[in-house]
Amino acid sequence: MTVTVQQIVYTEQPERWWALAETLGFSAAYAPTPDWGEFHADGVLAVHGATAEHRAGAVDIHLVVDDLDAAASALSSFEVTRADMEGVGEVLTVHTTSGVAITVSEGMVAAARGDIAVQPIWFQDDLVEPRSILAALGLRGGIAADGGGWVELLSDGGSIGLHKGGPRVGLSFEARGDLDALASRLRDAGFEASVVDEAFTRTVRIADPDGGEEVWINGVQDDLHGYHREG
Repeated sequence: MTVTVQQIVYTEQPERWWALAETLGFSAAYAPTPDWGEFHADGVLAVHGATAEHRAGAVDIHLVVDDLDAAASALSSFEVTRADMEGVGEVLTVHTTSGVAITVSEGMVAAARGDIAVQPIWFQDDLVEPRSILAALGLRGGIAADGGGWVELLSDGGSIGLHKGGPRVGLSFEARGDLDALASRLRDAGFEASVVDEAFTRTVRIADPDGGEEVWINGVQDDLHGYHREG
């Protein structure tokens, strides 16, 4: 079963997000509308118009698989509901004890490409549950903190970071290559962008088009002090 991560961001500034996506290196799968647009690279960034249930700045994790029945079988030990969603088809919703829910649908996504990847962050105090859910679908461990507070799980397109904290989903990306050049390209396109040295890697910070928390684009982590690579 192949699995691709789709990071869904809800916004009141869809056109600004379209421009940001393409500047980052994503390509539109088709002409976007204010309600929905998909941008592909290593994983998928979906731009969804804000709704009463999903305010601007909210983020969801959606997984696209090539076999929904196989996914349902793999998730049989978890709390899962299955329903039809208009415009999508059958969707599995996986519920967790923390209240965070992720969705899964069947589809085909182009092979991962480019230097930019989606990496939504799933925050939850107990990381065993989300890790078990994602591992059941075939995601595999990447870099993990020695203390157990962080692990990245890799898919066929994009990845998901698991981080200890209050339950929510946060927006983030991972970029390969020259972060200074990326920040310069973003500034040339009219986005406020700066490069910050973090303990684990360098990151590009961008002002959120909707005025919320800064968008983080993490460089590839090479320094493994306090971390280890699984597998």
